[in-house]
Amino acid sequence: MMKKNIVKGILFVALGASVYGMLATFVKMSYKDGYTTAEVTTSQFVLGLVGLLILNFIQTITSKKKLSSPTAKETRGLVLAGTSLGCTSLFYYISVQYIAVSVAIVLLMQSVWFSVVVESFLVKKFPNARKILATIIVLCGTVLATNLIHLEVTLDWRGIFWGLLAAASFTATMFTSNTIATHLPVLRKSIIMLSGGSVIILVFLFFAQIGPMHFDALKSFYLNFTDNTAHIKPFNTSIFWSYGFVLALFGTIIPPILFNLGFPKTGLGLGSIISSLELPVSVTMAFFLLNEKVILIQWIGILLILMAIILMNLPSKKNKSEIQIT
Repeated sequence: MMKKNIVKGILFVALGASVYGMLATFVKMSYKDGYTTAEVTTSQFVLGLVGLLILNFIQTITSKKKLSSPTAKETRGLVLAGTSLGCTSLFYYISVQYIAVSVAIVLLMQSVWFSVVVESFLVKKFPNARKILATIIVLCGTVLATNLIHLEVTLDWRGIFWGLLAAASFTATMFTSNTIATHLPVLRKSIIMLSGGSVIILVFLFFAQIGPMHFDALKSFYLNFTDNTAHIKPFNTSIFWSYGFVLALFGTIIPPILFNLGFPKTGLGLGSIISSLELPVSVTMAFFLLNEKVILIQWIGILLILMAIILMNLPSKKNKSEIQIT
C-alpha cells in the first residue's frame, strides 16, 4: 500500500512539474502578441483565484466530513507566504522579456543552492560536504546551461537580475509553504496563498501600467527603470480569453494542487528530485514552440543541474539505517 502511494505521489509531482514547465513558453508567446507583464500576471492570478474559488466551493459542499479551517495566525502566514508566490511569477515573467526561456528557467533553478544557504542560516550549521559539492555542480551546470563560455553569447543583465530574484523568491515560497498550516485541505490552502500573491500582482499592475497613464510622477519613475514605453497603455482585457485561461490553469491551479497531493506521499527529498523535471520540460517546450536554439553544451549543463538535485536529496547513511529500523 505504501509503495502504491509513493508511485501515486511521483506521478502527481511529475505531472505538476511538467505542466509548470510549459508556462514560460506561453508567457513568451503572449509577449510576442503584444501583451505586457502586468496583463499576463493579472489574468493568470485573477482567473486562477476564480478557478480555485469554484473548486473550493465544490469541495466544501460535497465533502462528507468537515474540512479544516485556518486560524487567524495561519491565514496571515499563508497570505504572507503567498506574496513570495506572486513575486516569483512576476520576477520570472519579467526575466523572460530579456532572455531566452531556456536561460530563465536555469536561473530559476538556482533556488537549489539558495535553499542550502538559507537552511544553513536557519539551523545555524555549515552545510555538509555533499550539499557543498551539489552547489558547485549547480554553478558549473549553470555556466554551461546559459552558454556563458560561448564567445558570441550576450545575456541581458536585466534578465539575469530578475531571474535570480525569481529564484530567491521561489526559495522563500518553498520554505514557507511546506511549514505553514500543513493540515489544511489543498484547495483551501492554495486559495489563501494565491490571495497574497494577487495583492503583489495588482500593486504591480497599478505602478507599471495603470498608474503611469494617469500620474506623471509615476510615469517618470517607471521610465527610469525601463525603456519600454509600450507598457504604458490601457489594460488589454483580451488577455483573459486569449492566454489567461491557459496561464491560470498551468500556473496557479493545476501545479499547486498536484504538488500538494504528491509531496506528502513522496516526501520533500524525492519530491524535489521529481519536480526538477520542470527544467528539461521548459527547455524542450521553448525549443519546439519558440524555436530557441539549445546546443549540446547547454543540455550537458542542464543534466549537471539535475544530477546535483538528485545528489542533494539522496538519503544519507544515517537516514537509510533509520528507515530500515522502522
